[in-house]
Amino acid sequence: MDNTVGSLTQLQESVIIGTILGDGYLRIIQGRKNAFLEINHSFKAKSYVDWKFRVLQNFCLSKPVKRKCKGKRIAYRFFTKQHPQFTKLYRKFYLNGKKIVPDDLKLNTTILSVWFMDDGSKCGNSNFYLNTQQFCRDDQRKLLKQLENIGLQARLNKDKIYYRIRFLSSSIPRLRELLKDNLIPSMHYKLGYNPVET
Repeated sequence: MDNTVGSLTQLQESVIIGTILGDGYLRIIQGRKNAFLEINHSFKAKSYVDWKFRVLQNFCLSKPVKRKCKGKRIAYRFFTKQHPQFTKLYRKFYLNGKKIVPDDLKLNTTILSVWFMDDGSKCGNSNFYLNTQQFCRDDQRKLLKQLENIGLQARLNKDKIYYRIRFLSSSIPRLRELLKDNLIPSMHYKLGYNPVET
């Protein structure tokens, strides 16, 4: 995975796209030319943040740091440098500062895996979700189509007043097959496996 896409490797670009679909944010500071990526998770996900940092560290000036948030939450985060490649992705995935799903999005296993590690969840033995409530219904339908293109059947599931993606039980074996070798050990619990401590 060391072929380059501009100045990003294919792995880096896939991790960034999965992160954008999930919990990460691209930003352009007013008056600045280029965008940067913010990775911000709970400190409980330290090993996951550290993994993302290792993938993207050549675009970073400093390592992840702990940060106390409102209440008792402790965050663990890092920022990339501003870069034209991030700006290109910002123009593609944001409209008026809000995340969108571009028409030419094409999922691959790495994008799906990062997206699932960010926003995937499991309830019971057969209910697997992607928490896509931040996206409008039309964008969520685009995501359903992309999942279908890689052999995953899913539907929109109402969660209070918003919608999220729920995988059909017939697609759970396929989902596990795609993700099992791509989730870092501490995220295996999202597929119903015990996490492996490293």
